[in-house]
Amino acid sequence: QVQLVESGGGLVQAGGSLTLACAASGRTSIASADAMRWFRQAPGKEREWVAQMLLSGSTYYPDSVKGRFTISRDNANNRLFLRMNSLQPEDTDVYYCNVDAGWGVGTQVTVSS
Repeated sequence: QVQLVESGGGLVQAGGSLTLACAASGRTSIASADAMRWFRQAPGKEREWVAQMLLSGSTYYPDSVKGRFTISRDNANNRLFLRMNSLQPEDTDVYYCNVDAGWGVGTQVTVSS
């Protein structure tokens, strides 16, 4: 069974940084996943993609976070990360990791102005 658990969310002031982690277990292997992504979603809004890493290691970001967010992985420990710098109040959301077809339960990030 695929299991993904996010951690690292919390309250931070504008301009601050957070690193989210996604621990994979069960049949999920970060090292062999075709695609790994981080999404975010606010109540009443659609889920928004914020970072993607392919099996090759290539990374992609939307313009809204490019230069501020960095996706990375730790194959040995089966973990996915999202480093978020220069956070702004509009980055406040629940953040989810997605590895192939698996989804985590989310972690709340709140940025105060």
